[in-house]
Amino acid sequence: MILCGGKGTRLREETEYKPKPMVEVGGRPILWHVMRNFAVHGFRDFVVCLGYRGELIREYFLHYRALSHDFSVRLGAPDDVGYHEADELEGCRVTLVDTGEETGTGGRVNRAAPYLDDDRFIVSYGDGVANLDAAALLRFHRSHGKLATVTAVHATSRFGVLELEGDSVLSFSEKPQLDDWISAGFFVFERAALDRLGRDEAMFEVEAVPELARTDELRAFRHNGFWQPMDTYREYELLNELWSSGAPPWLKPLASADVRVG
Repeated sequence: MILCGGKGTRLREETEYKPKPMVEVGGRPILWHVMRNFAVHGFRDFVVCLGYRGELIREYFLHYRALSHDFSVRLGAPDDVGYHEADELEGCRVTLVDTGEETGTGGRVNRAAPYLDDDRFIVSYGDGVANLDAAALLRFHRSHGKLATVTAVHATSRFGVLELEGDSVLSFSEKPQLDDWISAGFFVFERAALDRLGRDEAMFEVEAVPELARTDELRAFRHNGFWQPMDTYREYELLNELWSSGAPPWLKPLASADVRVG
């Protein structure tokens, strides 16, 4: 399940007329990058929770091949279309669910829950990328038998860190990795946790997840690889710069070293 309903107000330069999951990185919506990482690890069934400007996400998937691939069409015969390449998302099933423009994350999950085919499911945000081994995340969740798992990553300081002795600077580190662990999203829930996630106005990260921790029903999967959200225009530029480098780190799947990106 991918949460795509927020308004992305901190990225207003790109989200005034489109939802944040449709903001492009390397010419593709960041939602495509999120889904691709799951697909290369064997996850082929997606439920996308829509809200703000959700019609644009619907249009993207309704016309996915035409918007994503080169193709040839015989004029006068609109059904005679030949597409010239495929990608890792072809063959995936995508269910698009209107979960409301003002709904909280807990409410979105519960509104989309009728479309879940299993008693165990992953919830991801639609605006951040990682080289997460999603299959390993799921195996870890199965191993501990609790209601929920959250993916943890090391926090990175937004600023340069100084080590001082009096007025002397002993060391300077530009945006170092800190010892703290933070949530990267990528939750796994048992269906039995749905009642705890709250209804329409609830943000499950604020209420349900802390309560799951207090009742010993939450475990952390440590991800030591790449993770980068896209909350600000600066982060949007960073992700596009990484793409332009020719070796964006989230396109190096852990489960298969030979996946070719179109």
